[in-house]
Amino acid sequence: MPRRSPSPTSRPYHHGDLRATLLKSAERTLREKGAGALSLRELARDIGVSHAAPGRHFKDKQALLDALALDGYERLHQALTTAAGHPDRDFEEQMTALARAYLGFAVENPELLELMFARKRDPDSSAQLAGAVDRSLGSLTRMFTAAQERGEIIQGDPEHITTVAAASLHGLAALIASCALDAEAALDGLDEHVHLLLYGLKPR
Repeated sequence: MPRRSPSPTSRPYHHGDLRATLLKSAERTLREKGAGALSLRELARDIGVSHAAPGRHFKDKQALLDALALDGYERLHQALTTAAGHPDRDFEEQMTALARAYLGFAVENPELLELMFARKRDPDSSAQLAGAVDRSLGSLTRMFTAAQERGEIIQGDPEHITTVAAASLHGLAALIASCALDAEAALDGLDEHVHLLLYGLKPR
């Protein structure tokens, strides 16, 4: 009698890096179907491990969502840090480079960005996520602080200035995500957007 193949629920745990594989598969599902379609059992089935195997890394779906958000913030941090790595640029050029990095990330990852800003968090992950948010926005805050020291922008709490700038950029991202604004047009007009953000609308 031929041996029966193991059922999906009895397949052994065999992935070398199951956590990374789960996150990659989860992000693909997030892009294609949305967060509501995510299921640890379905992800296990998709990548060919037992349905219990994901529990080694994520206690539940919320833990998986938090991990996806954390990964998103780390990638955003890398993009902003790379954009900020040109101290020879003047302040407006630096700001435009950071804005382009942020908006580029938003255009490429709209579903992930929405998840990153979702309010529901596992208490066990909240501190880690708060730290990731601080790191991802740290490039902006450091840039504003340095510009204040050089007398290029007004004095004031640099974190508050960062909030204003981030809100403006995230607003553009939200308009693109809702199809109220064309992504290419937004990127093409980003220089003017940053100029208006820095200098305001009041005639001089």
